[in-house]
Amino acid sequence: MSLRMPVRASIPGRRRCAAALAATAICSAMFTFTGSDPALAGGAPPPRVPVPQLDWRPCSPGSPFDCATAEVPLDYADPGRRTIDLALVRRKATGPGKRIGSLLFNPGGPGGPGTVQMPQNYEAFPEEVRERFDIVSWDPRGIGHSTAVNCFGTPEEAAAWAARKPAGFPVGEQQRAAWNAAFKDLYQRCLKRDPELLRHVSTADSAHDLDLLRQAVGDRQLTYLGISYGTILGATYANLYPGHVRAMTLDSNIDPRAWTNHAMGDARLPTFLRMGSDVTAASTLEQFLTRCGSTGTDHCAFSAGSPQATRSKFDQLMRRLREQPVGTWTYAATASDTVSGLYTLHPGWTELAGRLQDLWQGRVPAPPAPLPAPPVPYPYLGDEQAGAVLCGDSPNPRDTAVYPALEEAGAARTGDPGRHWTWAAEPCATWLTRAENRYTGPWNKPTAHPVMVVGTLFDPSTPYTNAQAMAEELADARLLTNSGYGHTALINTSSCVNAHESRYFIDGTLPPPGTTCRQDTPPFATPVPHGGVAAGGGAMAGVVSRLLRQPR
Repeated sequence: MSLRMPVRASIPGRRRCAAALAATAICSAMFTFTGSDPALAGGAPPPRVPVPQLDWRPCSPGSPFDCATAEVPLDYADPGRRTIDLALVRRKATGPGKRIGSLLFNPGGPGGPGTVQMPQNYEAFPEEVRERFDIVSWDPRGIGHSTAVNCFGTPEEAAAWAARKPAGFPVGEQQRAAWNAAFKDLYQRCLKRDPELLRHVSTADSAHDLDLLRQAVGDRQLTYLGISYGTILGATYANLYPGHVRAMTLDSNIDPRAWTNHAMGDARLPTFLRMGSDVTAASTLEQFLTRCGSTGTDHCAFSAGSPQATRSKFDQLMRRLREQPVGTWTYAATASDTVSGLYTLHPGWTELAGRLQDLWQGRVPAPPAPLPAPPVPYPYLGDEQAGAVLCGDSPNPRDTAVYPALEEAGAARTGDPGRHWTWAAEPCATWLTRAENRYTGPWNKPTAHPVMVVGTLFDPSTPYTNAQAMAEELADARLLTNSGYGHTALINTSSCVNAHESRYFIDGTLPPPGTTCRQDTPPFATPVPHGGVAAGGGAMAGVVSRLLRQPR
């Protein structure tokens, strides 16, 4: 789940994660919780507020994407006081066939900017869905081009702050002290600039926004696709507005009880360890090394000729980087980049193998090729945006002193991924603002129509077990298993998944119980072009993983 990027980041792993899609596991990774208005938290709809009027215009001259701004209440418990803006993007239905309505899409995070990531990943949506629906996304409150959590006066200030913390995660007492000091300072800066906004960027707040957007696009009921963090947003909406669900697909799921720590009990583990993100990342890494070692270097540059030899080579590389970094590629930066590099199977796994081979040979990997330009300028996407949502919404240990022991326990369980995922939520220890309005359950309110849940077996961020839990906890849901690799079926193509999603979105037909799909192309199926990724070049088509803020 991820898990904030600047979509153009300065440290190795963060550049990789900041590619096309947020999925964050949450893709997000930084950043607890308390009181709330009982009417809102208990599930009652907020007071009626005016439906935003959307003045759609081309995002830029000649662009096929339209942009608009929606005005919504900051606090749905007191909607007449202050308003904020939400930035939206739309691609109209292409036809043929009668337009059905709008599909609202959340790209994950928390903190994924839909105005950037929907256009960059538009072609990944099933063709039949693009023909029959306007695809609409938005930057959630607190994020990107919407009224955003921004705790710095200038880009230079933000860059200077980012340079104070180690890439990936801290290693050793000195780096831990610098890490904690940096994130404590970040929170204090945010508190001074707009403390009220920090209290009103919860998932429940965004669910209320989502229902206003549904009305603004003219739909009687909601058609929705949420990936990664977008699944907990979807589950929250389904239980706040169960009668408004027309069709909802949740792809790469967060177990709602893990997110809320079973309705806000004592948090002894951070969010991502409760979810089991470290376990699923370790199993996906093992698949990567096994598949790489089972082929030759013409398909996987890092192959050592066998799965066992390739695993040994990886372990040797990580030990070596602890003693001798390659440029800015430290052990921790590489460990986090490895997790984020597993998000996209094609070309992500091939490119990850190329980076690891470069490091093995003592070379600094080449920077990724530029991403396709979105129809809007890249917004500021600082760590504080994902952090405000995660730390306000999901409980985490509040004592910085417990994290080194949690890290060692995680490493004993799952190796390098355990260290990465332990620290992904550690900044919440010094982030003291909690969301005023949040939803903690129940999760089983009967919806007007059933929900489709998609879970991938080897997902480095959101475990398949979380998809099983989501399907069990919702009142009426059908699980579709994606037998494959990577974070989200949306960006790891399966024609089978696309066909089931298309039928479901268009006419409500669910896959038969127990249905399993496979991805179209297995790992390392395509030879590496001469001079391509194996040599460290090539584009990275990954996802924005909200957690590697660090190297996100």
